[in-house]
Amino acid sequence: MADAMSRQDTPERILKAATRLFYAQGIRAVGVDAVAAAAGVTKRTLYYHYPSKDALIAAFLARWAATVPDAPDLTPDAAIAAILGRFGELRAWFGTDRFRGCPFVNAVTEVGTENQPAVAVARSFKAGRRAWFSALLARAGARDPDALAGQLMLLVDGAIVAALVRGTPEPAAEAEAAARTLLGAAGLLPTEPRGS
Repeated sequence: MADAMSRQDTPERILKAATRLFYAQGIRAVGVDAVAAAAGVTKRTLYYHYPSKDALIAAFLARWAATVPDAPDLTPDAAIAAILGRFGELRAWFGTDRFRGCPFVNAVTEVGTENQPAVAVARSFKAGRRAWFSALLARAGARDPDALAGQLMLLVDGAIVAALVRGTPEPAAEAEAAARTLLGAAGLLPTEPRGS
């Protein structure tokens, strides 16, 4: 019975090891030998559960993608607070020693875009995150929630890149300030009175 249980958790152990290594060290830098060793399995066992490194990379990204929440049914003010809260989440993430940039952008950069399963997962994730923003913006009463969601996604992705390059969490605050400007221009935030 214990042996059967161990076999059932083998794919999970492999995926956890791959997730840790791929994100920390890079996809190209980490071979399947290193993943198998970190998971405590043979290379043959790894390939039994994940028939190629590409399949393992796609599973690694799918694990990250599963963390995107659905857009909750919120009041307009709570929807705006949730949108702005995303930038606070980014700031907290950027401030950790585990931050290595966006795993989806990193993966596409490393594997290329031609016929790679990872690219489909990355595109789906980014589309899902944009849809999350769009749904909240629609609840807040935005006239063109999808266009505004695209602009917010550019701020998020730009903040991630800037935080990685600059080595500081400050781009999250800068992106939040820009998001407030966009939301204000769309009439979704109260405008600040100009100094007299």
